[in-house]
Amino acid sequence: MLAALWLWTAPWLAPLRLLVVLVHETGHALYEQGLPKAERFGQPLAEAASTGIHESQSRMWENFVGRSRPFWEWALPELQAAYRSPCFDALDVETAYRGMNVVEPNLIRIESDEATYNLHIMLRFDLERALLSGDLSVAGLPAAWNERIRDDLGLIVPDDARGCMQDIHWSMGSFGYFPTYTLGNLYAAQMWVTLRQALPGLDDDLRRGEFGGLHAWLREQVHVHGRRYTAPELCERVTGRRLGHQPLLDYLRAKLEPIYGL
Repeated sequence: MLAALWLWTAPWLAPLRLLVVLVHETGHALYEQGLPKAERFGQPLAEAASTGIHESQSRMWENFVGRSRPFWEWALPELQAAYRSPCFDALDVETAYRGMNVVEPNLIRIESDEATYNLHIMLRFDLERALLSGDLSVAGLPAAWNERIRDDLGLIVPDDARGCMQDIHWSMGSFGYFPTYTLGNLYAAQMWVTLRQALPGLDDDLRRGEFGGLHAWLREQVHVHGRRYTAPELCERVTGRRLGHQPLLDYLRAKLEPIYGL
C-alpha cells in the first residue's frame, strides 16, 4: 500500500498522466480522420457510428495502448531524451508502468484508474436521471454528488471544482453522454481481443513505437464504415459477437492481478 501511495504521489506521475490524456484525444482524432469524409461528406457514412464507438477509440488508445508495458518500453526513453529532468532520468520502465496502473479512488474522473473509472460514470448517470426526472434539484446536486462519492469511492469532496463542476458536459448541455465512456470501455475491450488475434506482433510493434499496423486495422475494421452499421451491429461485425462485459473484466484481471500480486 505504501508503495502504491508513493507511485501515486511521485512527481513524475503527473506529466505521464497528461501524456495518456493526449493519447486519448488522439484516438478521437484518428477516428475522425478515418471516416470517409472526402467521398461522403455530409452523409451518414462520413459520421461516427455512435459516441460510444467514438469513445471506444479514445479509451483504447489511452488505456489498452497508453497504459501498457510495451508502450512504455518505447515511450519512456523518448521522454527521457526529450525532457532532461532528474525525475525522469532515474525512472525505469517497470516503475512507470506500475505508476500508470495504480488502483486508487480519485476525485477526478479523467485521472481515475481503469478499475474505478466506471464508478464515476455510474454516479453521473444516476444523478442525470434524477435531475431529468425532477427527483433531484439543481441546487441539491452538490450534496447528492458528495454523498455518492463518499459512498462509492470513500472520498470526501473538498469543493465543487473537484466535485460536480469538474466536467464540462453538463454546462454545455451534454446530458446522457457519460454512459458512452463505459460503453467505449466495453467496446474497446471486445475489439482488443479480436485485433490482438489479427495482429500477433502488436506488442513488438508498440515496443518499437510502430503504431501503423494497429491504426490500419482500426481504420479498415471500424473507421471506414461510418454509420453504415449501428454501434451494436458494428461491434458484432468486428468481433463476431454481441457486446458483453467479460472481455473488459478479463483484461482488467490480466493486467492488475500481476501488478498487485493477486
